[in-house]
Amino acid sequence: MQEMKAEIATKNSKKANLLDHNSLKHILDESVSEIVTSRGYAEDVRMSNVRLFIGTIIIVIALFAQFYKKKFPGNRDFLIGCIYIVFNVILQLISYTKEKNAIMFTYPPPGSVTSTGLVVSSKLPRFSDLYTLSIVSADPKSISAGKPVEFTKSVTQWFTKDGVLVEGLFWKDVGALIDDYAAVPKKKK
Repeated sequence: MQEMKAEIATKNSKKANLLDHNSLKHILDESVSEIVTSRGYAEDVRMSNVRLFIGTIIIVIALFAQFYKKKFPGNRDFLIGCIYIVFNVILQLISYTKEKNAIMFTYPPPGSVTSTGLVVSSKLPRFSDLYTLSIVSADPKSISAGKPVEFTKSVTQWFTKDGVLVEGLFWKDVGALIDDYAAVPKKKK
């Protein structure tokens, strides 16, 4: 029985290469998404859909340019102007202004008094072990927007020496951060 539990635990465990910060960040971000959705926040994929739509437009323009009546030297200005400059600049502006370091955008949980979702973002700088997770309101100007919260902790406390994520500790830390965001501030008398 114990062997079976150990097998299941090793199959479901999340393992990362401890020398690769992208691998660490990917596993942590994936776990954060699981935690936030398990707390009742549905993921808002509208921003991803907009980016996919713009990408589809770029592909259609590229196909049009491929079968354009003029061959490459003649349609070079069309290609450069439409595809590589205009639409890629739009995609970069969306990433730079809206997404930033966001892992996910959410809708408010059903039955919640708040009318805004969350923007969950993270940072793990290169050559650093400090992981910063922040939660802000999707609409910071809203009356029901909560105060932004964040924590910065070393990733070494969530991973074993073999690179396996200790999910219980990480879930506890992220859950506490979500609870801090959702807590209603007490008014002073």
